[in-house]
Amino acid sequence: MNTISAEWTKVWSVRSTWWSLLAGVLLMAATAGQLAIYAANANTNDDPADDAGIVTVGSVVIGSVELTQYAVLALGLLVITSEFTSGTIRTTLQCTPSRGRVLLAKAVVTGAVTFALGLLLGAVGALVARPVLGRWGAAPAGGTVGDVLAVATYLALVGVLALGLGAALRSAVLTLTVLVATLMIVPLSLQEPDIAVLNRIADAFPGVAGGHFLAGDTDPYPAPVGLLLLAGWAGAALLLGRAALRRRDA
Repeated sequence: MNTISAEWTKVWSVRSTWWSLLAGVLLMAATAGQLAIYAANANTNDDPADDAGIVTVGSVVIGSVELTQYAVLALGLLVITSEFTSGTIRTTLQCTPSRGRVLLAKAVVTGAVTFALGLLLGAVGALVARPVLGRWGAAPAGGTVGDVLAVATYLALVGVLALGLGAALRSAVLTLTVLVATLMIVPLSLQEPDIAVLNRIADAFPGVAGGHFLAGDTDPYPAPVGLLLLAGWAGAALLLGRAALRRRDA
């Protein structure tokens, strides 16, 4: 518990956390507003083929996550890579020699912070999108709350994924590069030829699995399976980070 308390204090004592929070809120507000404008315009232009019909506020919030998540990824990876850069990881490991306990404490704090941030971002996105959509939007209470909770869960898991990779790779730039490749570039490249076996491989990647979870899909697998796949990636990243911390000196 003392280790978790110490990590909690460290997270809120650095400016990068606050900048990531601000960036996330601004990105969510801007993206949700833009997507809501697109949806409203699709129903009011002169081309009936563009009509989107009534869209839910939750779907706009979920659509905004694709861009907004990178602020959360930055927060997650900086929790540990900033310590390698500044050298404070040595003090951290002197106070708590167990590498596994340190990483677990960071994961608990990162998960809690990014989940709370996800709730905030979901609320911001809904508040921005609802008035912009006007009569072309719907905000059923149960569905909207469920979508916001799903967004918060997704962001918490990708935040922990970023933390684990950051512990393994140590470099913020390298970690972000690997995250972008894993979440977006590689699965998109696999899906591009539209070959069944490559599509199935892409469906196992964390970004795609998370997308199926957020959308509540039933194909190619149910939404809970997408959540489990994403959680598996986050857990694997933590194990990789723990192994790297134990193998190499700080």
